[in-house]
Order: sequence, then structure tokens, then C-alpha cells
Amino acid sequence: MILTVTLNTALDLTYRVRSLRPHASHRVSEVVERPGGKGVNVARVLAALGREVTVTGFAGGGTGRLIREQLAGLPGLADALVPVSGATRRTIAIVDEVSGDTTQLNEPGPHIAPAEWGTFLDRYEELLPSASAVALCGSLPPGVPVGAYANLIRTARTAGVPVLLDTSGEALRRGVAARPDLIKPNADELAELTGSHEPLRATQDARRRGAHAVVASLGPEGLLAATPEGRWRATPPTRVHGNPTGAGDSAVVGLLSGLVEQLPWPDRLARAVALSAATVRAAAAGEFDCAAYEKLLARVSVTAV
Repeated sequence: MILTVTLNTALDLTYRVRSLRPHASHRVSEVVERPGGKGVNVARVLAALGREVTVTGFAGGGTGRLIREQLAGLPGLADALVPVSGATRRTIAIVDEVSGDTTQLNEPGPHIAPAEWGTFLDRYEELLPSASAVALCGSLPPGVPVGAYANLIRTARTAGVPVLLDTSGEALRRGVAARPDLIKPNADELAELTGSHEPLRATQDARRRGAHAVVASLGPEGLLAATPEGRWRATPPTRVHGNPTGAGDSAVVGLLSGLVEQLPWPDRLARAVALSAATVRAAAAGEFDCAAYEKLLARVSVTAV
């Protein structure tokens, strides 16, 4: 079982409009809602690929109930979310059908009380012994300690479970110091962490700060990896247009499943890039185009740098 942690879960709403214009009224042609938050997106793609996965984190209010109801119908996915008194947030992606661009609106998460955080920590420790790997994903809701991910990484390391960390800001800085097996920042998050805007130098610096391996997302240009076994750049065969919501989470799926399978790094990176691109092509946040994934996987370029 793979364990994903989403402390700031969300209900992802995708609106499609013909053309998005400021200060104008729009007719929405399609609305799609899905359980979301980075770790939930990771779990849903893992389950779609046939992996057994457990989701934990927080869920509350009417939005939280909707998320749990929708997760209940997904084969291979177990719900271990912790109930909270506050309402889970929503995220809204507005897709412009003419340009293919997406505008994202993210609500704040609920305030997590100390007792609710303590309940989550107990749940996390109960789940770890059955986990082959754990992904710690996304932002921290109000009330959760800024060093939360560092604490969760140390707990997983004590249990002998490999950890992937995908977050940003101070939570990432503190988390890296706890020595996760892998981090997956984007270029801006990596620059904020290291102070360097040169990606290769920044990935190496992030490793010196404590990360065992670093895979940086370069958006349409693919991924850059610095690992103990070498350094690689992985790029998609063509530039992909569509809804980028969840694309980074699908890259996490490729890296995490490759870690569990102990694949060579080039194969992990090719899988991550193909899944990410196939997610951009999908109609809704957190989905991926299976046919596109199969075609892209054979065409991803991975080169040593």
C-alpha cells in the first residue's frame, strides 16, 4: 500500500468557458467536480493505475462529505481522512477553450485545532507499518505547525518507509532538513529554497541541504533530476496544451511508483513526464488521458546532464 498525506484537501471544480474575459459575464459550457488537493490527486491516479493506496489528511463540513462520498467509489483507494470541525476548501479551475489556458482560484483551508492535529498524528503512525512509501503533498492549513512535514518525515524514516515531499516555502525548507528520500519542487519553489535560479545548481544545493534526491519540475520543459546515481533531464516529445491542474501531482505518481518498483531513474522520469503531460490533456483536474499516456511514454526523451 502507498500512503498519501493531504493536510489541505479540496473539492476541485473545473469550469469550461468559450473565452475568459475580465469584467465580463460568462456562460459555462461544462462543470466537473472531483476530490482534490495534491495528495488526493496523487492517490486517484495511483488507483487508476491499479495501485493500492490509502488517503489520509483532513476533511470537514459539506465539502469534506462530498469528497469522502466520491472517494468511496474508487477501486483500490482507502479513505483514512480525519474529520475536522472546519469546512474543507474548494479550488476552481476556469479553462479558456480558445487559448487552452487555465485560471486557478484556491480557497483557504479550515483551521485545524490542536486536538485534531493530534488525532491525525495517531492515524499516521497507525498507517505507516503497512505502507511501502508515503507522499507528503501540498500546503499546510491554518493551525498546523510549520514544521509538520519535517516531523512526519522523521516518523516515516524511523518506521523505515521512504518519503516523497512535495510542498513549498517554509514547510519545504524545514522538511528538506529532515532528509526526505525525494523532493519534487517546481522551478520557483526550488529557487526560493536555494536562492539559485539556475535549476541544475539549485537541485544540487537542495541535495546538500538534506534531500536524498531532487526532481525539479520545469513546466512544459519537463523534469530535471539530481540523484546519488546521476543527473538527468526528461522532456516531453511535444508541448502540451490544456488544463495543468494536477499535472505535477501525476509526475509525483510516476516518481513514487517508480521508487516502489525500484525502477532505474530514467524510467521513473519518463513515466513521470508522460503522466504529467497526459494529465494536462485530460478534461478535468486530477484526471489523466490513458491513451495519451501510453503514446507519450515511449517518446519521452531522458538524457544525462
